[in-house]
Parts: sequence; structure tokens; C-alpha cells
Amino acid sequence: MICKANALLSSASELSEDGKFVEALKYYNKVLEIEPDNISAIINSGVTLQNLGHLSKATQMYEKALILDSKNFDALINMGSVLHTLERYAEAISHYDIVLKLDKKNAMALANKGLSVGELGDISLSIEYFKKALSIDSDYDLAQVSIENARKLIDFK
Repeated sequence: MICKANALLSSASELSEDGKFVEALKYYNKVLEIEPDNISAIINSGVTLQNLGHLSKATQMYEKALILDSKNFDALINMGSVLHTLERYAEAISHYDIVLKLDKKNAMALANKGLSVGELGDISLSIEYFKKALSIDSDYDLAQVSIENARKLIDFK
């Protein structure tokens, strides 16, 4: 059964990479029928639902993953991303902070926190988070684009 679940998971991942989210979701659901607590399938199903714009369902998947592993970085960051999209910035930041408490050098959590902080109006602080993210991963696209946009906002004021 585990081999079948892994094969399904691999197929679902390939479909997601090709942008075939509806089909990928079917495969993730099959994995979860075989292994209901497969955290990779749960999180990737959440990402797929998020890509389809089903934010409520994506949130449910991330919550399920966090029940299984409250310190799972992927689930925490993805939950933060959904909350950010829902304009619940303070809640998003709280999820990024959990990651950063465990790993101060998590570039993704730093950059995403910078985005949420910026949305709350503190552009200068958001730039600091983008800088920290770039000091860890100088090629991190999200941080590079975000710091440029934040600096333009400051210059515009």
C-alpha cells in the first residue's frame, strides 16, 4: 500500500507542476484514502486547493497537517500564505513567527513575514525582513522583488 501511495503522490506532484491542479487533487485524495495521515499529501492537497482558489478548504488541510505536526514548516508557511491572502496579516505573521522561533534563518518565513508586515503599513520593517531573507538566500526571487517594490513605495511617499 505504501508503494502505491508513493506512486500516486509522485503522479500528483507531476500534475501540480504542470498546472493540472484538478487532476492532481484527485491523486492526493486517493493517497489520503490509503494513508489518511500522509502529511505530504495533506499539505500538497492544501497547496493545490490554494492554487485553485479554494482557500477555506486549503486552510482545513493545513490545520489537519498542523494537528499531526504542529511544527511543520511547510504547513505553517502555507497557512500563513492563505491567511495573508485573506488579509488576516497578524494571524499570518503568527504562523511565520512559529517557524522563525524554530529556525531564525528560514528565508521563506522571513520574506513572507515581510510581506504581511508591509501590508500592515510598516514598509521599513518589511524591508528589514526582505534583507534578512536575502542575506540567507541571495537568489530568493520573492525577497528580491518585494524589497524592490517596498523601496519604490518608500521613495514614492
